[in-house]
Amino acid sequence: MKKTLIASAIAAATFSGAAMAEGMPTVYGNIQLAAQYTDVEDAGHGTALEDNGSTLGVKHSHEIAPGIEGFLKIEFDGFEADDKAHGRGRIRLDEAYIGVKGDSFGKIWVGSDDSTYETAIDEIANYFEYGALNLGGEYETGEGDLIQYSSPSFAGLKLHGAVQYNGDADVQNTEKSYPYQLAATYEIDALEVAVAMDSNDSADGVNNENTYGLRGSYAMGDLRLTAQYQDRKDVGDVWGVFGGYTMGANVFALSYEMASEDNTDNEVSTISAQALHNVSDNLYVYVEGYLTNLDDGTSDTDVTQAVIGATYYF
Repeated sequence: MKKTLIASAIAAATFSGAAMAEGMPTVYGNIQLAAQYTDVEDAGHGTALEDNGSTLGVKHSHEIAPGIEGFLKIEFDGFEADDKAHGRGRIRLDEAYIGVKGDSFGKIWVGSDDSTYETAIDEIANYFEYGALNLGGEYETGEGDLIQYSSPSFAGLKLHGAVQYNGDADVQNTEKSYPYQLAATYEIDALEVAVAMDSNDSADGVNNENTYGLRGSYAMGDLRLTAQYQDRKDVGDVWGVFGGYTMGANVFALSYEMASEDNTDNEVSTISAQALHNVSDNLYVYVEGYLTNLDDGTSDTDVTQAVIGATYYF
């Protein structure tokens, strides 16, 4: 699902260039459909044809002054492309933000978007198209009410920060809180390294312990390798390794993730595999498989999932 958002953004950047030159916004979107089979050991199995995150969005940018650009993005999902009856009244906001950027000061934006920590660290859980069994990190700062900043590159080093403004006049908040995230990313040649933390300071959080994350990625031509580790005291830790290989119009990916819960014997592990084929510049199809093991120290359960999907984007 997340990969589609990246693909849509790339498409949007190149779509209707003439219109952008005239100051018109760019409209982009995608329809994502997937058929999945899930089997839970000793509990049965089932199948479904599902919408996998279809979206429709608008983006725009303009020059405020030489070297300074203003930008906007708004994106909706929840269309339920598999069943129009289920989709009625359920369209919801996914991303919406405005900001400014410049070569000298970097980029600052305000609104709803993927958070600084998620973007820097959580690559594996966000890579796979269906991804229902992938393991994300234990961090709580959400994607709304965010003020985010990314610095210019200092010889490959970028600094990033975000704060979530939860005011007490907001009906969704029980009290004021200002959770924040910090990250640093460094790229040199084929190597990319990221470190990040989330303060987890929301008023309704599990605890007030920070989440820390580390990710390293290495690209060797068409092969990309990633390893990442995340930890939160008294909650648990998550680690994973990933490999992806591009062969012409085809992409193959394999990952292993493990999560353990502090102060218990609970462990979860997931193996994910993908074969994806780009049919054209606007259409791709894929097959994914997931094998998850749930272990509480005395018994374990296997969950198996197979997915066939297609995405058309513009």
